[in-house]
Amino acid sequence: METMQGFAIDPNDPPTFEKVWKMFQETREQFREMFQETDRKFQETDRKFQETREQIAATGRQMKETDKKVGELTNRFGRVVEHMVVPNLLDKFKALGFTFEAASRDLKIADEKNNIFAEVDVFLENGDSVMIVEIKVTPSTKDIEDHVRRMEKLRKRADLRGDARKYLGAIAGVVVSDSVKNKALANGFFVVVPSGDTFSIIKPEGKYHIREW
Repeated sequence: METMQGFAIDPNDPPTFEKVWKMFQETREQFREMFQETDRKFQETDRKFQETREQIAATGRQMKETDKKVGELTNRFGRVVEHMVVPNLLDKFKALGFTFEAASRDLKIADEKNNIFAEVDVFLENGDSVMIVEIKVTPSTKDIEDHVRRMEKLRKRADLRGDARKYLGAIAGVVVSDSVKNKALANGFFVVVPSGDTFSIIKPEGKYHIREW
């Protein structure tokens, strides 16, 4: 039995125009149904993709909104901590042998071109020393590294201005892990932590030493 373009041909029953046309119509219908099914599946896949993309976008917006609210709450809590800590810092450091005569908060330090290059939470000073206190609700090791860089910048600025006073640093926090505390002390920083209804200051001593910039 021969074939014509994929169709079986019976030699005892030669094809007529009507038969060939019928086969062509049937094949065309099969292709049409196949293409419709393929198109339907494609549209279904595209719809699911669009829904997934919209869900991802909605989740992203929710995460950004949550991060914003957490950030705002943390900032407000940080300001509350500052109000609690700052008034007693002078007395606490005096008990450790450091008598500071003035305290300033939320300073923005600018260079000669008036560009802000450092922000200071608490600035304690007298004629001999300056104590730079960084306050975080939950300080991290990165905060300590940032504070080291801050101290270096302030030291360079002090040298340019002829300020020969010793610059000291401190890290204050509500929740301070042992690893963060130890790293702060290892970098020569004082560590301010809650203690009962008030707070205490841990001084670098023993294997740790106060660092002066």
